[in-house]
Amino acid sequence: MNQKETAEIKRRLNREKGNIPCVRGCYASSKGEVISVFRRSLASMAEHECDAYLALFRKVLSGAPGKNGIEVVFSADQMMNGEEHTLLMELRDTRADDDTCVSALYQKIIDSYRSETNYVILLMSDTYDVPRRAADGERSEDQENVFQYFICCVCPVRENKTGLSYSPSEMDFRDLGPDQTLAAPELGFLFPAFDDRSSNIYNALYYVKNPNEQHEDFVDAVFHTELPMAAPVQKATFLNVLEDSLREVLTFSTMQAVNDRMIETVETQKQEKKAEAPVITAPRMKSILADCGLPLEKLESFEDRFDAEFGRGTHLTAANIVNTRQVEVKTPNVVIHVNPEFSDLVETRVIDGKKYILIRAEEEVELNGVSVTLSDMTEE
Repeated sequence: MNQKETAEIKRRLNREKGNIPCVRGCYASSKGEVISVFRRSLASMAEHECDAYLALFRKVLSGAPGKNGIEVVFSADQMMNGEEHTLLMELRDTRADDDTCVSALYQKIIDSYRSETNYVILLMSDTYDVPRRAADGERSEDQENVFQYFICCVCPVRENKTGLSYSPSEMDFRDLGPDQTLAAPELGFLFPAFDDRSSNIYNALYYVKNPNEQHEDFVDAVFHTELPMAAPVQKATFLNVLEDSLREVLTFSTMQAVNDRMIETVETQKQEKKAEAPVITAPRMKSILADCGLPLEKLESFEDRFDAEFGRGTHLTAANIVNTRQVEVKTPNVVIHVNPEFSDLVETRVIDGKKYILIRAEEEVELNGVSVTLSDMTEE
């Protein structure tokens, strides 16, 4: 699912647009004991309650693609014989209204999810009559496509501190004990995926709040498939490939040029106004490195290492690899953050036989938030 398709489904999750009959839930303890199960009709909820539930489901469709929103791909064998995919299809087809299927999903999650607090599993289903769009973007009169899907999320229960709260019945303030509040989802998923503005039962969209925690046990229990490499691991692996394959020729100025070209490539892809998120590939990086003057044998070494680590033909989400907002220069004792547009203000120089990283300072300078002058500087 690209960002436009995700946003289109996200917009459905409000009281006016959605076709959501109810919210189902299972409240479980940190030890995996079922405390209660419930079903709430959206029509019977107060508006603020309805909005609060829908906000939790919208969270599953938020975050950075490839980092928080991860594509789950089912194999052909799973499509034919996998019990996990069969259960997901039954939940979709019954609009999450079959108690046996819903209970089976709850149990899979309870058996595989580890939490230090109590948590709630939430489930909702929606049927979307997808409007057709003409080439000019206007709504077409052609028959609409129906997208039937469900969203599941797992939300921790937070206990607020005790204190004096107003008691309407007593008309004064009393210690009413700790409040238990549903927090934002730690994880969740949408099934099936909404690709090319239609249903794709081969894929699901998996959400994790923290990209460093993919909850592998949950993934295995619910999807029984492997996820792509986690975003932080992708970045670390990419940087290792870059450093190891170019070690002898990767000077400060060369890396500056490579980083500038990577950012330029990402920004160019954004300006093409494609729905898909910008990507980094081995051939694209090889071209960037060549433009920066690196020798052919190093380009071949980089491509071989890239393919070995990520697989031939892999597209890495650029946002996982390239920071387009800042450049970081780091020594054991000093860290400098620079706007990429002004990375040329940082240069290296040897003065009196010692190596320095210099920052050109021709405008206002602050030290710990205080504006200072550089009048005490001496010219070399």
